[in-house]
Amino acid sequence: MPSYVTLMNWTDQGIKSFKNTVERYEAAETAFAQAGIKTKEIYWTVGAHDLVSIVEAPDDETLAAAHLTLGAQGNIRTTTLRAFTGEEMKGIIAKTP
Repeated sequence: MPSYVTLMNWTDQGIKSFKNTVERYEAAETAFAQAGIKTKEIYWTVGAHDLVSIVEAPDDETLAAAHLTLGAQGNIRTTTLRAFTGEEMKGIIAKTP
């Protein structure tokens, strides 16, 4: 399954309710699992982003739909990066001239 790194920032609404951030994550994780998305790691961070997660999803479209649903709740904004394992990168390199 493809892996993704998601960088998240709280919106004004999200920071106002920071005390329930773990519960919001747990609810999102349950909904994501129903869509076939597995959260491998999540971190609450200090710096340019408020949270960082590493997930596996069946495909780009499934993850995009889940992030749209999550973002529509108004608590976070996401930036998602497709991540490749070493083995996947070897396959990519093999396709180059």
